[in-house]
Amino acid sequence: MKLSFTKMQGAGNDFVVLDCTREPFGLSSSQLKKIADRHFGVGCDQILVVEEPKSAGADFGYRIFNADG
Repeated sequence: MKLSFTKMQGAGNDFVVLDCTREPFGLSSSQLKKIADRHFGVGCDQILVVEEPKSAGADFGYRIFNADG
């Protein structure tokens, strides 16, 4: 599976950011754990998912997944 992402860091943490505004988010907990794995994946403290807004006044939706899925 091919997945586009951005990796960012700040304040001693690193993050994988997924833009899911054009395609729906559909990763399982085990897939998130594999991405976050520092030895076999991209490696990160958290995965940040940007999605379409769920309410009229919002610009986007946002979910945070810890490295353990």
